[in-house]
Amino acid sequence: MDISNLYTDLSETDRQEIEALPRAERLEQIATLRNQPTKQLLEEVARTCKIPLVKDFELLKNPTETIPLRLIHTYQCLPIAQSQDSEGKKNEASEPLPLVTLWPPDPIMDRWIFATCGRQPQWFLGNPEMVNNTITQHFGVGADSLDESDILTEEAELESEEDEDAAVIRFVNEVVQKAVNDRATDIHFEPLRDELQIRYRIDGELVPVRVPDNLIKFQGAIISRLKIMAKLNISEKRRPQDGRIAFGSGENELDIRISTFPTMYGESVSLRLLSQKSKPLSMIELGLAPDEEQKLTRALASPHGIILVTGPTGSGKSTSLTAYIRLINKPERRIITVEDPVEYEVPGVNQTQVHPEIGLTFAKALRSVLRQDPDVIMVGEIRDRETADIAIRASLTGHLVLSTLHTNDAPGALTRLIDMDIEPFLIASSVEMIVAQRLVRRLCPNCARPANHDPLHIESCLSTMQIDRNEVPHGQLLKSAQGCERCRNLGFRGRIGIFEILRVTDEIHEHIVQRASARKIRQTAIEQGMNTLMRSGWAHIKNGQTTLEEVMRYAEIESEESEILH
Repeated sequence: MDISNLYTDLSETDRQEIEALPRAERLEQIATLRNQPTKQLLEEVARTCKIPLVKDFELLKNPTETIPLRLIHTYQCLPIAQSQDSEGKKNEASEPLPLVTLWPPDPIMDRWIFATCGRQPQWFLGNPEMVNNTITQHFGVGADSLDESDILTEEAELESEEDEDAAVIRFVNEVVQKAVNDRATDIHFEPLRDELQIRYRIDGELVPVRVPDNLIKFQGAIISRLKIMAKLNISEKRRPQDGRIAFGSGENELDIRISTFPTMYGESVSLRLLSQKSKPLSMIELGLAPDEEQKLTRALASPHGIILVTGPTGSGKSTSLTAYIRLINKPERRIITVEDPVEYEVPGVNQTQVHPEIGLTFAKALRSVLRQDPDVIMVGEIRDRETADIAIRASLTGHLVLSTLHTNDAPGALTRLIDMDIEPFLIASSVEMIVAQRLVRRLCPNCARPANHDPLHIESCLSTMQIDRNEVPHGQLLKSAQGCERCRNLGFRGRIGIFEILRVTDEIHEHIVQRASARKIRQTAIEQGMNTLMRSGWAHIKNGQTTLEEVMRYAEIESEESEILH
């Protein structure tokens, strides 16, 4: 099958790089280079290679009885129940074997499948994500690596122990690579009574991963492999351990933070995946409305003061701070950051990581940073009074300081600083702006559909969110999540921020000095035009970017704080 036409507008270097990629990644890479929709390119490939394109398919029952699991994974192909032109005939030994794949086959694939299965393959082309997800859902991640029949075959040439080690290494690598492909931020290996459960955190939600049925047999070896990669003590199983792994994933290098924890049925291992080449988001990509972006841009242009980003763990605070740093990163500004850990590298910025085990805490690092003649200082988190005191005094002596606090909303950050025994007049004089944020899942554009909400349910939600019913345009249909192969049947793909931006005005300044409650500060801020988290979320709902249910997950906190406004 001639696929040379697909490379006509690409360089020879591009062609070589594409052909060196795994089959599952070639279509996406060509689509990226040609700036062409993947769906359109897939149709072009099918026409060029004269392979029927299937939008949906039914997997053959007991597929591994027809084709070995290793070939399914190696060639990323699946036996389907019947070909489109078989007219209901049974697939007998004399008939072609219908196979769906994600990239045109080559003669070697034909020969291997014929020699192994005894039937000539009849090829169909399918959506790469659909084929990949079907393989994972039916056989589990890394199923071919832990295929015991394959291990027994190789024992004729290798020691069984070495073969098992190689299989475990392949399996762990495949689990991590699959997590990267699925945009997971964390991987959890969790020993239960009768199984080793693996879950990914994707878009803030834990998603179970289909694993091989025999995974429990390799539990000890898998945990040991992870600990060896992180240079941890594999014989110590009673105490928690922490470490890091440098993992090469194609062009994307990962810095993996590993944490082990003893449980009843073995050690639970959690991996945090930090990409060395992650693309930090722009202000618009964060989800800021145009007016919110203008307010924040003006505050970031200030030569001094403190800008705080607040929210619970996993609300995207570090991502936002990095976006702010990128915005103000100019040759005439010296920017130094103190982080834990350094999640994004920003060219031209001096970034350091705290090491509490050797005494390099946020407070001590911050003291040293002040002797480095900085214009802008970014502190990963204000955790204690000492760090807060140094940050405030740095802002009062002519530095712009960016940092985070763990509070539920923007006004709560002011009272939190007071709880740290910081003098209110110092807080009022130094803090310029507070940005509270959350992350909500973004609807998958491929499968989002109009929602069929009960009007009473919408009325109740709007009341909780403090949104007037008149703000809902007549006849507007909100959207709901459906689920498709592209989004792993979750209905969501990616996340977007909702924000609450509090600017310290003269009136807010007086409230702080008088030690007013967070509720009073909040009421004044809203009267002065502050958008709440719920209002920010409502804007994304109306734009069809997320669902009513996603934003309502945070409504309880908001409603408790805003009861005074009723």
